Amino acid sequence: MTTTAFAFILGAYLIGSLSFAVIVTRLMGMADPRTYGSKNPGATNVLRSGKKLAAVLTLLGDGAKGWLAVFLVSVFGPSYGLNENHIAMAGLAVLFGHMWPLYFGFKGGKGVATAVGVLLAFNPWLALAALLTWLFMAFVVKISSLSAIVACLAVPVYAYYIVGPHSVYFGSCIIIALLVVQRHKSNLINLLGGTEDKIGKPGPSDQP
Repeated sequence: MTTTAFAFILGAYLIGSLSFAVIVTRLMGMADPRTYGSKNPGATNVLRSGKKLAAVLTLLGDGAKGWLAVFLVSVFGPSYGLNENHIAMAGLAVLFGHMWPLYFGFKGGKGVATAVGVLLAFNPWLALAALLTWLFMAFVVKISSLSAIVACLAVPVYAYYIVGPHSVYFGSCIIIALLVVQRHKSNLINLLGGTEDKIGKPGPSDQP
C-alpha cells in the first residue's frame, strides 16, 4: 500500500472516530449516552433520553461521515492512483472508526447508520434497499436491533444483484454485514431471551 493510499484510509478511520452521539449530546448539554440505557453511543440509545432532535442529529451525523469518507476517496483518490479497492477499504475504515473510535477510548457504536452511509457512497441502490428493509422490519416488529440485523444480513444478497458477485464492493458488503451483526451480539442474546427493548421505549435496564 502506498503512503497516499494509507493516508486516505487513515483519514477515513479518523472521520469514523467522530462519535456524533457523544458530540451532539455534549453540545446540547445532555447526559453522555454511554452512561444510560444500552450505553451504546448511537441514535437509538440517544432516543431513550427523550430528545428526538438529538437522536436525529446523531443518526444524520453518523450516516454522513460514512458517506463522506468514501466519497472523498472516490473523488480525489483516482488522481493519486487509487482505485475501487481503496474506496472499499475506506468504507471499512470509517466503519472501524465508528466502532472503535480513536477519540473515545476505542469504545464506539454498532455502526448501522455509518454502514448505510458507506453503502450510499458505494451504490445508492444498496443504501435504499437496506434502508427500506430496516423500515419494513421496524414497522412490523418495532425492534431497532432486530431490524438492523435483518437489514444487514440482506445487504450481501442485494449487493450480489446490484453490484455483482465479482465487485470488490460485494466482498465489502459481506464484511460490513458481519461486523454490524457481531456488534449486536448482546441484542441477539436479549432477543433470544425476549428482553430486547422496543423502539423509543426504555427497558428495565433504562430505569433510574
